[in-house]
Amino acid sequence: MTVVETKGESLPSILLVDDDEVLRERLATAIRARGYEVRTAGSFDEALREVAKESPEMAVLDLKMPGGNGLDLLKELRRVDPHTRVLMLTGYGSIATAVEAVREGGAVGYLPKPADADEILAALAGTHTQKVPGLETPSLARAEWEHIQRVLTDCGGNISEAARRLGIHRRSLQRKLHKYPPAR
Repeated sequence: MTVVETKGESLPSILLVDDDEVLRERLATAIRARGYEVRTAGSFDEALREVAKESPEMAVLDLKMPGGNGLDLLKELRRVDPHTRVLMLTGYGSIATAVEAVREGGAVGYLPKPADADEILAALAGTHTQKVPGLETPSLARAEWEHIQRVLTDCGGNISEAARRLGIHRRSLQRKLHKYPPAR
């Protein structure tokens, strides 16, 4: 494992995986400024290549990325090195999936995007204390809405296909989509 020496302290290496290049490089620069060694990847396959070179001690994974998803990458990281501390970053509409990553995948936590370097490092260290109202346990209506959004995204925006996968009538799905997102 790669460790950076800073003022007598050893800081762990971090793999930062996000397909948003601007966000990824901004976070990488900010985390490097705090003394960490940071490697970056913009896709599932690129992340696997980085892990094959050297297993990181910590990883920050976006849930949605080209070539795969953060949950699959989390499983692969766990297979390579079960001691890697993993934090999931989640965008709009994927909080339920992030919760699943924590509960079943062994991630240390999740943060909504955009997150700053201090929030990420605190979450990886287990000292993240900032509470986002409603983020811990979304309401049932909110969880349903997020699930619908995820399925619709997986179907490329095709409402008929999403309705079929959800097991509801297309018109019912259209009515649900015209409503505002439920409060958390």
